[in-house]
Amino acid sequence: MYSQEKMLKVIREKNVEFLRLQFTDISGIVKNVAIPATQMGKALKSGISFDGSSIEGFAR
Repeated sequence: MYSQEKMLKVIREKNVEFLRLQFTDISGIVKNVAIPATQMGKALKSGISFDGSSIEGFAR
C-alpha cells in the first residue's frame, strides 16, 4: 500500500497529467471524474467536489 507521499512522488516521476477517480452511484453503476494531477494532494487531504446533478441517484 502506498502512502500519500509515495503516491504523489510516483505521479510526479511518471509525469502524470490527469487522474481518473472512480466511484459507484446509488444503483451500483461505476462513474468517474477526472482531475488534474496537481489536485491529487488536495483530493487525498480533503476530497473533491463535483456536480452531482448529472449522476443518477445523486440529484433530480
